[in-house]
Amino acid sequence: MTVPRSFPVFAIVFAVAYSVVYVISVWKNYALFTYHPATNEIAWGVEKPKEGVPAMYWYGWLATSGIVAGAVAFAACCLPQSLTRRLWSGWSWAVPVAVMVVFCYLLRGYFLR
Repeated sequence: MTVPRSFPVFAIVFAVAYSVVYVISVWKNYALFTYHPATNEIAWGVEKPKEGVPAMYWYGWLATSGIVAGAVAFAACCLPQSLTRRLWSGWSWAVPVAVMVVFCYLLRGYFLR
């Protein structure tokens, strides 16, 4: 089985796009759906907690990030090879590390009281 020439491009762009879209989704609360574990309900979009039990947005953030990153990565695979050849593979780890630093900043209230 051979790997298509566009797979490295897809993997690098997916990793970068997923990381960036995930941090934006968490920061601005762009969840595709909301899960209410107490009532075992799933609702489209962002909903407030029901019956005093917290709602879970995490699954929605993952879905939002996966769909957007997949679309961006697929679009990058359609670019000519002359453009994608210059894509540095280190972006697939450098951007997620930078996103972790951004998360530390976003969650500083939980750690620094």
